[in-house]
Amino acid sequence: MVAIIDYGVGNLFSLHASFQAVGQPSVVTSDPAAIAAASHVILPGVGAFADAAAKLRASGLDEVVRGEIKKGKPVMGICLGMQLLFEKSYEFGEHAGLSLLQGAVVPMAGTIPEGLKIPHIGWNALHLLDEANPIFRYTTHDECVYFVHSFYAAGCDDSCIATAEYGREITAAVNRDNLFGCQFHPEKSGAAGLSILRAFCEIKG
Repeated sequence: MVAIIDYGVGNLFSLHASFQAVGQPSVVTSDPAAIAAASHVILPGVGAFADAAAKLRASGLDEVVRGEIKKGKPVMGICLGMQLLFEKSYEFGEHAGLSLLQGAVVPMAGTIPEGLKIPHIGWNALHLLDEANPIFRYTTHDECVYFVHSFYAAGCDDSCIATAEYGREITAAVNRDNLFGCQFHPEKSGAAGLSILRAFCEIKG
């Protein structure tokens, strides 16, 4: 069973449908007991970093996430959920993240060539830096996935396992031990995204 954490932000039911598509039971929940009972955990997120971080902390689910990671359970952050795993974000100020991964979330504005649209919306090829990573079990280099974001993780070379090119190489996926993150939306990425979710579900905690 996959627990999709409901803390007020995220494409919760799109993710639920995606896990159904790969034959994996899932539940959308904010109940710590249900999360603890799950074999895998998803931290989704859409919207502003500061608001999402505040909601996660106010609900106490930040500590639930930390606890599940410490147990060795496979946990994946998606889009803003991935960004929350880092030390801080510079989205409309400076805001503390969960500090589970080294690095900071920075604006694309000023770091990518002028003329490229922000937010970055659309399909881009994954450049796999760690082709043997378990979440890429069914993924090949240059498969395309779907992005929607204006900020990206920087200073995270120690955990970056894939990038995508948007005027420069931008962090697309990260991993450290049992903690994973995707800047793109697997649930919106067709067969390529479903393959990544399927591989994640096959990782043993």
